[in-house]
Amino acid sequence: MKPDFATEVVYLFTFCLGGLAFAAIPFVIVRLLSARHTRNVDERTGQAIECGIEPIGDAWIRYSAVYYLYALVFVAFAVDVLYLVPVALVYDRHFAWRDFYELLLFVAILSLVIVYAWKKGVFTWKRQKTTPAS
Repeated sequence: MKPDFATEVVYLFTFCLGGLAFAAIPFVIVRLLSARHTRNVDERTGQAIECGIEPIGDAWIRYSAVYYLYALVFVAFAVDVLYLVPVALVYDRHFAWRDFYELLLFVAILSLVIVYAWKKGVFTWKRQKTTPAS
């Protein structure tokens, strides 16, 4: 029996409402559990207070672009693992060798990405001497 249009709209609305609630609930929980500060600036030092802990050192640290490239490569491979696990579980038994070769081709292409990033120097972390801001 096929559900009618009204039932499908209710399902869609419930799904959207659940998605919004899933996104909004962490903000509500943080708002309810966070400490309330009447002042955001320490009276003695004039520095901003984060989480009730006095900051140590300068907050303006410059990160190299290599850090962001390294992070992007990590995210790309984390997403690929999230893709590989369900695909490996869904492949059927009738074409096991063909499926194996498809996954092997996918992993080989990912390996080429690693080699390319390595040749471009993404994994080489070069330290730069920074001078403190005056």
